[in-house]
Amino acid sequence: MVQAAYRNEFFLLRDIWKARKRIGSIVKRTPLTFSQPLSSITGASVYLKLENMQDTGAFKIRGAANKILSLSKEQREKGVATFSTGNHGIAVAYVANQLNIPATVCISNRVPTGKVNRLKQLGAKVEVVGENQDDAEAYCYELESKYGITVVKPFDDLDVIAGQGTIGIEIIHDLPEIDHVVIPLSGGGLLAGIAYFLKHTDPAIHVTGVTMEHAAVMHESLKQGKAVNLPEVNTLADSLLGGIGKDNRHTFSMIKQYIDKSELVSEDSIAQGILAMMDHHKMVIEGAAAAGVGWLLQQQDIADQNIVIVITGNNIDQETIEGLL
Repeated sequence: MVQAAYRNEFFLLRDIWKARKRIGSIVKRTPLTFSQPLSSITGASVYLKLENMQDTGAFKIRGAANKILSLSKEQREKGVATFSTGNHGIAVAYVANQLNIPATVCISNRVPTGKVNRLKQLGAKVEVVGENQDDAEAYCYELESKYGITVVKPFDDLDVIAGQGTIGIEIIHDLPEIDHVVIPLSGGGLLAGIAYFLKHTDPAIHVTGVTMEHAAVMHESLKQGKAVNLPEVNTLADSLLGGIGKDNRHTFSMIKQYIDKSELVSEDSIAQGILAMMDHHKMVIEGAAAAGVGWLLQQQDIADQNIVIVITGNNIDQETIEGLL
């Protein structure tokens, strides 16, 4: 059964502010950029939160850094491990490398080759296990029980959620008058952290989660009111694949409380989002990051709103890009 077991609101807000200070030496404060082209197309004032400009190419470094920097000396010496569809694994490997901590990353065979190579370049030991993230997760916890390694969860961990929530601090600082924030949705650590902070700053801010139309586990779990599993499929938004865990303790209940709407985005719209960012902003972003832009381009009723689209990452294979051109 999914449980609501996160700390009370005061302490989580405090932890987000503490995370901001803790991760400052490793994590960049990314720009919030006004998009004139997307604003002209939609009639809204569109701003892009460019997490693709992190050194790891994605927002995941925030949560990974906050978690690992919170570990004791003994825990660091034993090392860290994680299971990931790519970006979280890259973040854990990068932070561990910066701090000289051994890292193991467990992934499924669906993770693109480019991300696997990047993990190895960062010094991580890569274990390819099974067909989906659940298989990789199970193996990761075997390593924890055998060797005392600390598992850095991709999303369902309060330190990770607090790290991702620092994006909310930066958004509010740069654009106090926000109507709508659009955030890619998978396991929910990113949306939970940002939405939690924003809703406690201004409850009127509308939060939309966007995800691919197939294998959208969190979206379907929200519809059914419980954690569900779905078979994974090939998608441009491969970073959004994976389950939320039957024993999900934090993100599911938080998202139920703080999200206003969860929307599905077609593969064609995700492709349009990738191409729009290449055309209008000369940026190459991954499919998961393009879900928000793809959603935006399909909207008819957003004129005159201040909308922030969180651009989550840029880790995309060359062959994927070539297939869209």
